[in-house]
Formats: sequence, C-alpha cells, structure tokens
Amino acid sequence: MTEILLFHHAQGQTAGFLAFAEELRGAGHVVHVPDLYHGRTFTALDDGVRYAERTGFDAIVQRGAAAADGLRSEIFYAGFSLGTLPAQMLTQTRPGAQGALLLHGCTPTSEFELPWPEGVPLQIHSTEADKWFELDVARDLVNEIAHAELFLYPGAGHLFADSSLGEFDAEAAALLSQRVLAFLEGVGGRAVP
Repeated sequence: MTEILLFHHAQGQTAGFLAFAEELRGAGHVVHVPDLYHGRTFTALDDGVRYAERTGFDAIVQRGAAAADGLRSEIFYAGFSLGTLPAQMLTQTRPGAQGALLLHGCTPTSEFELPWPEGVPLQIHSTEADKWFELDVARDLVNEIAHAELFLYPGAGHLFADSSLGEFDAEAAALLSQRVLAFLEGVGGRAVP
C-alpha cells in the first residue's frame, strides 16, 4: 500500500481523473486528490489552460504544496499534465518522497530549488506525438535520475488516460494503469535511502 497525493490536469477534477484515483484506491492505495481549481472544471483543454494562466502557475504549485500540509512526509506524488508541476516540486523539495508518477507532463529538475532526491524512483507516461509534452525534457530526466522510466504510447492524445475526455485511449490507458500499479507495488513500503 502506498499513500499518494494526486494532482489533476488543466481541465480540473474531471470524472475520468477521479475514476483514475478510484482505480488506485481499488488496488489498496490511499489517494488524496486536492482540488487546485476550487471546484472549477473545463470541457476544453484550452479553457483550462487559460484559467491556469490567469490564476498563475506559481499559485497553482503553491496550492499543491499547501495540500501536502498535514500529510506524512513519506508519500508518493503524482500528477496529470498541469498537476505534474506540484507533484514534481514536492518530490524535489519536501523530504521523504517515496516516488513520483508524472502523467502527460514533466519539467526539468532545474525549475525547482533542489535536485532530484537520491534513490527516489520516477515513472513518466505520454503519447509519442503529444504536442503538449516535452519529450526531450522527459528523456533528460530519465538520463539524469537513476531510477526513472519513460513510457511512450502510440498517438498524439494528451490526456489519453482520462476516461471522461475525447482523447481517451482505452488500450493505452489500460496499459498505463497496469504499469502504474506495478510501479506502485514495487515502491510501496520501501525505505528511501
């Protein structure tokens, strides 16, 4: 069992995002899903991105950091797209991170105060031709971090793992879920050096 702080993407806490959290809970994990948008959801990705821009990405990351307050430090951080920003920031700056799961997005480690913590595993997922995903950044992370994996899926859909959106790819999402659950099983309960 792993405790996970899971952050939503730019369209907010959609039904598909919440269904993914329930799938993780169904596998025995404790999953926290803070709402960084205070109840707002968007049917179009561009509208959600515009809201995030108006709010400020720094403010959204800080909302994510605040969501970790009161949670134990030995936790796993995960995010969908926009949600990878607070997930990655917390992994790098909050002591005790057990691992990180970055779906549909990632950022260079230089964006945050500290380097990637030694021994903390990372898994990244995206489609091969996602225009929102920075593949070179993901490859750099895998080269930089000792225990990092990158999984690429056919196609160009951005939020392909969210079952409530038009980009949903059932086959790719099922494979992603299988890999994520195996990763969490391998990480759960291990001690960070």
